[in-house]
Amino acid sequence: MIDVQNEPGVNEMDIDKVGICDVNYPIQVLDKNREKQGTTASINMFVDLPHRFKGTHMSRFIEVLNEYRDEITVRNMGKILREITRSLEARSAHMELAFKYFIEKESPVSKSRSLMDYDCRFIIAYAQGGSVDFVLEVKVPVMTLCPCSKEISQTAAHNQRSEVTVQLRFNNFVWIEDIISFVERSASSGLYALLKRPDEKYVVEHAYENPRFVEDIVRIIASKLMKDEKITWFSVKSINYESIHNHNAYAYIERDKRK
Repeated sequence: MIDVQNEPGVNEMDIDKVGICDVNYPIQVLDKNREKQGTTASINMFVDLPHRFKGTHMSRFIEVLNEYRDEITVRNMGKILREITRSLEARSAHMELAFKYFIEKESPVSKSRSLMDYDCRFIIAYAQGGSVDFVLEVKVPVMTLCPCSKEISQTAAHNQRSEVTVQLRFNNFVWIEDIISFVERSASSGLYALLKRPDEKYVVEHAYENPRFVEDIVRIIASKLMKDEKITWFSVKSINYESIHNHNAYAYIERDKRK
């Protein structure tokens, strides 16, 4: 049959990324406490396309996924991307996997157990002849209490739900659980899926004793990451969804420790 994709392109314009996106697929994620955790990822897969080709072979992306059906893990990302470049005769390949990661948390007083979900992403790139670039992204919802409102008020302070996004490159394995833990400790309080009344009292009072600006959060987290020898590059973003303002607060820090 005629292979239309291998026909010449309409002009001499190379394409940086072409492929498939929003593919829901089961994956295995390394779990610190249970060895592995099964979850479902929304996957994007791309390759470069030289101008000499009209199109890429989209079906081959799915073929590679099916080939590694039981082996889609952090440790196999490089192997999968190399197979994609080979199968599609490409010079570079990119893959993004967005998934929910679940951790069983214990409430601070009643010790009630419940599952918290966290949005995570693997962002991987590979160019022939080079190394695999892997970025881990973890989003952690937390609670912050405004230091300014606490200082100027006699009896109260306003708080807000916040979302902290951490992206990391590293030279030694990093557990998702550890990232979540130190982010939560850097905020006024972590969040819980299940709280009894004694837990609620504790969380509110703990947050009151640990006020944080959005600037405080990114600085505290960045300081910890700077001291961690496993981390080679990082970015930290925090958004405070304000409760008394008609806007949100934002702060961002990025550092490349390899320079």
